[in-house]
Amino acid sequence: MRPAFWSLALEDIPRPDFVDVVAAPLPLGATDDPRVWAETVFAGGSTPVWIRIAMAVRQLVVPLIGVPRAGRDIFAVSCMQDGEALISVDDRHLDFRAGVAVDTETRLVRLTTVVRLKGWRGRVYFAPVSVVHPVVVRSMLRRACTRLTPR
Repeated sequence: MRPAFWSLALEDIPRPDFVDVVAAPLPLGATDDPRVWAETVFAGGSTPVWIRIAMAVRQLVVPLIGVPRAGRDIFAVSCMQDGEALISVDDRHLDFRAGVAVDTETRLVRLTTVVRLKGWRGRVYFAPVSVVHPVVVRSMLRRACTRLTPR
């Protein structure tokens, strides 16, 4: 039996350089479809304005350290398995996984982020990201909860 905190993200990157797990109560009446949750969490409307601005700055700055700009569909769901949606991004500077799972028994939505850094570019890029990541992800999950709560 797997521990309660296991995620597809950890299967893909079993020895990560960074891991973050955030959970929130599943709102009453909200869908239990992990794909819908993943798409909502990573939709522009779930991202705080200051993060959208930071992402725009990121797009301008990252080429300076040899990191490619992110595409529009970077956070597309790549896999669905065992009640979890997985977003996978492999790039020159890091590999990123985000697993979004819905546990109907405990009524929790869980977002697991796993990152493997690649070389100096990954370390330089991820140093400031790692500081704000927990705040950003909690905010995105809270906003998704609001958006997916039936009115």
